[in-house]
Amino acid sequence: MQELSLSSKLKYIFSIPVIISALGYFVDIYDLLLFGIVRIPSLKALGLNPDADGTFILNCQMVGLLIGGVFWGIFGDKKGRLSVLFGSILVYSLANIACGFLPYFPKEHLVYQYAGLRFIAGIGLAGELGAGITLVSESLPKNLRAIGTSVVAGFGLMGAVVAQLTVELAGGWNISYIIGGIMGIMLLLLRISVSESGIYKNIVHKSVSKGNFLSFFTNKDRLTRYLKCIAVGLPTWYCIGILAVLANQFAPELGIKDLNPGKAIMWAYVGISVGDLMSGFISHALKSRKMAIFYMLLFTILGVAVMLFGNTNTETKYYMFCVWLGLGTGYWAMFVTLAAEQFGTNIRNTATTTVPNMVRGLVPLMILAFDLLKNNFTVIISAAIVGIVVFGLAFYSSLTISETHNKDLEFTE
Repeated sequence: MQELSLSSKLKYIFSIPVIISALGYFVDIYDLLLFGIVRIPSLKALGLNPDADGTFILNCQMVGLLIGGVFWGIFGDKKGRLSVLFGSILVYSLANIACGFLPYFPKEHLVYQYAGLRFIAGIGLAGELGAGITLVSESLPKNLRAIGTSVVAGFGLMGAVVAQLTVELAGGWNISYIIGGIMGIMLLLLRISVSESGIYKNIVHKSVSKGNFLSFFTNKDRLTRYLKCIAVGLPTWYCIGILAVLANQFAPELGIKDLNPGKAIMWAYVGISVGDLMSGFISHALKSRKMAIFYMLLFTILGVAVMLFGNTNTETKYYMFCVWLGLGTGYWAMFVTLAAEQFGTNIRNTATTTVPNMVRGLVPLMILAFDLLKNNFTVIISAAIVGIVVFGLAFYSSLTISETHNKDLEFTE
């Protein structure tokens, strides 16, 4: 294959599919993490319990992501990548606008109303990243896929930073929800200019099974690939779901007066944004997806160990470690790209959409294990035990999964 000129490479990397996917992921992350950021102020304002009710609502959102991942994954392989990009953003935008009006809802059963809206938002949010990464992966030359998807995630993940700043500047947590919903509706209009993936168009009329989710469980090799893809991503949401979202629980044991989960999330995503931009170039330089992820996992687990056991006794230090963990877990786009490259076109969107949402959907299980361990251990030891299991699975999977660098994606299962 002839080497592309610099101008041609830039044309691909900043093409319409990449830009629209990056903007979509920006809004997706803004809305996805907004509850974690406004959990305490919103629940206090509504007269609910920030810990007990907050955990229940967060778990409902994560279950929505799990269910939505399967739905949108199948839908994208049967009806096309663009159908997901249009449908998912409409669902989560409307749900977020509705969250902005929660103060005016009937007070009876308010926790279930909040949880229901976050569940619906979770279903919508589940489709954005997988469809975007699949579209970009199938639209770019194979030697530019890693960089293109890193641009999508690197820019998109800044949505977490903007979410925190919006909460601080908007003057009310509910206004932040409405702003997120309006951004989604505006982006929906921009997506009219996006074209369907050429690789997907080639199989539209072929008599091949498309979007068969059960096919991941009917073949040992396919199931192994699928489970390893999920395991590789677990540390990303361990760091966010426990060490950032539940940051306030670590404050007493670390001797810190107070920790703001919203700020912890924001600083973690500052690191993740940079890490995701770097991961594509690291993979490109190493000519390996799996080794790029492996080295970033090593960097992350070192940060977790020092954060939990290295005298992190000030709020500033804790947020600095959140940046460290963000840099390390900035292989999110690489891990989703790895999933896209593992499977054929006929189930690629199903894999790429369900894998990251399986990871997100396992957050309630991680939190449950964390809460159960706290009955017998300290908060720090409990977090460490969950971390050992999560990182152990990720290291094994990253080393044993098939390499996909420069793999041709025009094939079916």
